[in-house]
Amino acid sequence: MVPLLSLWLPIVVSAVIVFLVSSVIHTVLGYHRNDFGRLPNENAVMAALRPLDLPIGDYVIPYAGSSAAMKSPEYVEKLKAGPVAFMTVLPKGTFNMGTALGLWFAYTLLVGIFAAYIAGRALGPGAPYLDAFRFAGTTAFVGYSLALLQGSIWYRRNWRATLLSMFDGLIYGLLTGGTFGWLWPS
Repeated sequence: MVPLLSLWLPIVVSAVIVFLVSSVIHTVLGYHRNDFGRLPNENAVMAALRPLDLPIGDYVIPYAGSSAAMKSPEYVEKLKAGPVAFMTVLPKGTFNMGTALGLWFAYTLLVGIFAAYIAGRALGPGAPYLDAFRFAGTTAFVGYSLALLQGSIWYRRNWRATLLSMFDGLIYGLLTGGTFGWLWPS
C-alpha cells in the first residue's frame, strides 16, 4: 500500500499533462467542432426567448413534473406538437473561459486523486510500471468517460459527441496511467 500523499507528484503531473493535451484536442485538432449544431432561425429563437428573461438553470420542454402528469392527454399532446428539448440557460454576456479552465484543472486533479487512491491501495512501493499504469489508467478512464453515457441515454445528447468525449477520456486515462507508471514511488 502506498499512502495518498506519497503520490502527490503523479497526481499533479498527470493533471497538468491532461490539461495541456485537452487544450490541444479542443483548440487544434477540431474534431469536437460539430458537437453542437446551430438552431434553424437562431435569431428568431433568441428573440422569442429574450423577453422571458429565463433564469440560469436546466430546463425541459414540455415539463410534466411527475410520472402521473406524463400520462395526461395534455402532456402527450405537447410532446406530439413539439418542440421537445433539454436546455441549459447560461448567464448573459461573455463566457468566462478562465473559470471553466480552472474548474477543469481542479477536475483533472480530482480524477488523479481517485486514481492515486485506488492504485495506492492495490499496489505497494516499487510496483512494476505496467501495474501502476493499469490501475491508475483504468480509474482515470472511468472518471473521465463512463458518466458521459448518461447524457446520451437519458437526455438524447448526440452519440457522436459522447463517443468522441469518451475517446478523449481514453487518451486522458492512458496519459494518467503512463504518468503514474513513470512516477510510481520505489
